[in-house]
Amino acid sequence: MKRRIDSRLVFWGALAAATALAATAAFADETTGITDKTIKIGNIMPYSGPASAYSQIAKADAAYMKMLNDNGGVCGRQIDFISYDDGYSPPKTVEQARKLVESDQVALIFNSLGTGTNTAIQKYMNAKKTPQLFVATGASKFGDPKHFPWTMGWQPDYVSEGKIYARFLLKNMPDAKVGVLYQNDDYGKDYLAGLKQGLGDKASMIVAEQPYETSDPTVDSQMVNLKGSGADVFFNVATPKFAAQAIKKAAELGWKPTQLLNSVSNSVGAVLKPAGLEASKGVISALYLKDSQDPQWKDDEGMKKWNAFMDKYYPDGDKNSSFTLYGYSVSQTLEKVLKGACDDLTHSGIMKSAANLKNVDLDLTPPGIQVNTSATDFYPLQDMQLIKFDGERWQPFGEVVSGADTQ
Repeated sequence: MKRRIDSRLVFWGALAAATALAATAAFADETTGITDKTIKIGNIMPYSGPASAYSQIAKADAAYMKMLNDNGGVCGRQIDFISYDDGYSPPKTVEQARKLVESDQVALIFNSLGTGTNTAIQKYMNAKKTPQLFVATGASKFGDPKHFPWTMGWQPDYVSEGKIYARFLLKNMPDAKVGVLYQNDDYGKDYLAGLKQGLGDKASMIVAEQPYETSDPTVDSQMVNLKGSGADVFFNVATPKFAAQAIKKAAELGWKPTQLLNSVSNSVGAVLKPAGLEASKGVISALYLKDSQDPQWKDDEGMKKWNAFMDKYYPDGDKNSSFTLYGYSVSQTLEKVLKGACDDLTHSGIMKSAANLKNVDLDLTPPGIQVNTSATDFYPLQDMQLIKFDGERWQPFGEVVSGADTQ
């Protein structure tokens, strides 16, 4: 197994590059990246830049591949895992995807992170007929098998999650005034759209919308504006760095709204601790994986397996972070997909297996939350559990909510 990180910078435009690549891309051979001895898997992750906290996901992915290899590999083959840095920059993602597909000749790109970054390579990957599998983003565009049959998401989609929070507000705070901080791209806009769709004719409950750019140094001015709007609910749609800034700034401003935090940033270690545990007390979010700090899972077999994995293969990883749980779980899903494709270990066979996951229980999914896909359903996980932070750990409340129920 090899893990390589490339941190070179590129200055040309993502859109122009992606368009040019898609226009000139030739189909990859069905067995590119697959030999009798190895399966070559690519990954693109922000090891640097504003979203570098997510790099723990790729490090957990790499550790899981090492574990698989130590246990004989998959389908009698060793995993050659190649991971590159894109700094959360779409132009860099395009460069790295081309390198992985055309130079390294991987069989698939697995769990690449980010909405804008994956958008920049989506057409290229589909033109190449190379799987863009289990992208690390819940943007709804990555569950569109009709137009992009080689691209599949993994986590619950952002629109459905936004609707889940809307349902909570309508039931518990029907007279709320909502202020939204959101990243100004498809990721942030999906969450905002889901909230509005879920509120329906009550969408006027949203009294303020404040976008931010990933290049912004802070979101302090946006938070000042949100407080000034008179909102008593704050919907925090931000990646870890900015989500932590927002929670901390709300406390500094003496603003005490009910806080809703998107699931992509509900890591205790990477977000709530930097924001301040006291400042984070009362924050509401949603999960689809077990919380490693929740004592109810102390004797859980799946959690024991994860702890043993962390101790042996990722000992310097953060057990308080949801990102290490995520990396383990998405990698376990990939393992099931590859094993399901052993008799047809081709690009098409891998995608066919990925689209045929039925009632799969992962080590770290709570009871009632399973992985399901079909040829027309490229959203593997659609169920979530609402949680509230008590100052030390997340506490679940209410019933498991199906994202499908919110459509």
